Amino acid sequence: MKFKLSVVVPLALIATAPARAAPLSDAEATFLDQLVTAAAVVGQRCIGFEADGAGGVQLGARLLGSPNAAMAMIDAFSVAIKAHDGESYDPGKFRPEVFEAASKTIKRVLADLDRDPKGACTEYGDASVDRGLLKRY
Repeated sequence: MKFKLSVVVPLALIATAPARAAPLSDAEATFLDQLVTAAAVVGQRCIGFEADGAGGVQLGARLLGSPNAAMAMIDAFSVAIKAHDGESYDPGKFRPEVFEAASKTIKRVLADLDRDPKGACTEYGDASVDRGLLKRY
């Protein structure tokens, strides 16, 4: 019995290691917050706004230091959405800290959009346009 237990404990520690989330850096948290906010504006079909993919990557590159880092955060956000929706995703790209932070931001933004759809669409949409994440049509 001691042998089995001594093997199980290290395996359990290894198996749970990926579940521990590293905290987001300030730059990552800022970019993710802005990315989620812009996605909520588009997702709620706020009139007059659409995604600006190139602008989003440029903003992320400025905040995170490179286009690759920006794309990694965008991918992590995409995986978080898939995980939330119960869709299949690459577990190697799943970042629990991104999932948690994105969940908090989306709840806050959606509550504002529900409470004051026109005002919140304008406020969040204009801010996202100013950052380069959205453009007006």
